[in-house]
Amino acid sequence: MNEAAVARLRAMCGGPRDGALLRVSLANALLAQHEAAAAIGELRRALEFDADYSAAWKLLGKVLAESGDAAAAIDAYEKGIAAASKRGDKQAEKEMAVFLKRLQKPGV
Repeated sequence: MNEAAVARLRAMCGGPRDGALLRVSLANALLAQHEAAAAIGELRRALEFDADYSAAWKLLGKVLAESGDAAAAIDAYEKGIAAASKRGDKQAEKEMAVFLKRLQKPGV
């Protein structure tokens, strides 16, 4: 995505279409532009809209881990696993459990 796409998505924020899906879409667009810190902020906003949105938790955990914040990534994955379990999203639950296990290995 380019800057124009990010601008279009940002323009929708705060409007009637604002919500978890919009914020995750914006986070993905920001990640495509290598703006991890801004993407983390948008993912956190997505979770304010829907705390049980497992895809947002999974992406947040991934970005936090890649940014070097293992403790925050572990927290995101743990909350994401709980959210996925609550919604019956078994695949997301399994994936986040694998990512969590990798982060919890000694020396990681």
